[in-house]
Amino acid sequence: MKVEEYKQYDALGLAELVKQKEVQPKELVENAIEQIDRLNPKLNAVINRMFEQARQSAETATGDGPFTGVPMLLKDITQEVKGEPITSGSRAFQGYRAKQDSFWVKKVRNTGALFVGQTNVPEFALMGVTEPAFYGPTRNPWNNDHTPGGSSGGSAAAVASGMVPIAGANDGGGSIRIPASYSGLFGLKPTRGRTPVGPSLGRHWQGASVDHVLARSVRDSAAMLDSLAVYEKGAAFPALPYEGSYLEQVGIPLEKKRRIAFTVKSPLGTEVHPECMEAVMKAVKLLEAMGHSVEELEAPVDGKKIASSYFTMYFGEVAAGLSGLEEVLGRKARFTDVEPTTWVLGLLGKATTAEEFVLGLREWDKAAYAMENFHETYDFYITPTTAFPPSKIGELDPSSIEKFAMNLIGRAGTGRLLKKAGMVEQIAGKSLMRTPFTQLANLTGQPAMTLPLHITKDNLPVGVQVMAGRGKEDLLYRLAGELEQSSAWTRSDQNPGFS
Repeated sequence: MKVEEYKQYDALGLAELVKQKEVQPKELVENAIEQIDRLNPKLNAVINRMFEQARQSAETATGDGPFTGVPMLLKDITQEVKGEPITSGSRAFQGYRAKQDSFWVKKVRNTGALFVGQTNVPEFALMGVTEPAFYGPTRNPWNNDHTPGGSSGGSAAAVASGMVPIAGANDGGGSIRIPASYSGLFGLKPTRGRTPVGPSLGRHWQGASVDHVLARSVRDSAAMLDSLAVYEKGAAFPALPYEGSYLEQVGIPLEKKRRIAFTVKSPLGTEVHPECMEAVMKAVKLLEAMGHSVEELEAPVDGKKIASSYFTMYFGEVAAGLSGLEEVLGRKARFTDVEPTTWVLGLLGKATTAEEFVLGLREWDKAAYAMENFHETYDFYITPTTAFPPSKIGELDPSSIEKFAMNLIGRAGTGRLLKKAGMVEQIAGKSLMRTPFTQLANLTGQPAMTLPLHITKDNLPVGVQVMAGRGKEDLLYRLAGELEQSSAWTRSDQNPGFS
């Protein structure tokens, strides 16, 4: 098989060719390697190559797994492969090797997929762009001057450019949906607890983070979720089981008129770019043409309280992560071990009280009840996925004054000064202004997806987010399967970087 042909198939399509013995797994692996070798120097999507391991696995790739023989990339955080590096985008972990496969990796391995490498992430997966100091920025295949988003930016760039048809991702505040939106891909964050998190942890980010994949086709995402969905003993938040097949749902149209709510207003009261609004209105017209009842209505939650509670968790998790570095480094972490922003976020976590942390989690619970009640009336809630199109590489870097302040306070080690100076609000506001819509589903535990339905006048993709009630991934896949057939859906041949 030639590369030009390889790129035209989704993962299930390639697996079917293997099943019919029209192509050998080793051919697919060589195609993926050729694509990575050719495209990665300009995109910087893959930071650890596992080529020889993939070649060896391809020699014995047999079985009836849904993705047998299909090359795939993993994200360089939580998706651990025994003996392989897992750096979380940080120089602090550069000598670390995973002691065991994560449960998520074990489940994916059972599908027959072949791991060809790991993808770039921002340090500790903390940002909505993928520009770690240790590895350098990942670039968007649609326009190399722009970001593919984060934190699953490396995976998004790899799939959007045609290196592989599917790649590992996870989402603790939008990290599947943001890069999918910016890269013209389909991305679904499953219900809290739907996919495995162990064995190192029983929860990721207090249940906000869920692992899944980024894909070019809806059916690839659905088939992978069929394989990943599990009741995991020991996990803090097991999801209600789903007895059907998500893949089968993709081909079933929604059988009745659905009630749908939408908004284009930021929950923070901040600006939303006209192109991101236009994407939502395009989706609204499509849904009305399909016979659904659509009305403009904001979610019944306080967006600013949600943002504040999200950052309380975020700061605390960074502080805990820095404390955990002692086991890897053999000493306590120092300011110079990580990026200044990461260190400052950790200081904010140390300056956060247990009371503040618990009160923040209670806001999650209030929002969860409010949204479940909301979805008793409305099947779907639609927003822009992001408030702005992809930023340019480096555009969101701290200013010179911010860098100076972070270095000064970071070396002094006093997070309380940051809180008193109001830098918390500044950091939070700047970070969430571009991506204020995605965190709600993480905190409530709801499934949410982004649909590639719009390309801006600058030829950059932006997505439309759709949320549903907990456990309703089947409804999301049915809606996505229908919309995938529309002319509005972004196709690979529209991407100048799909090469």
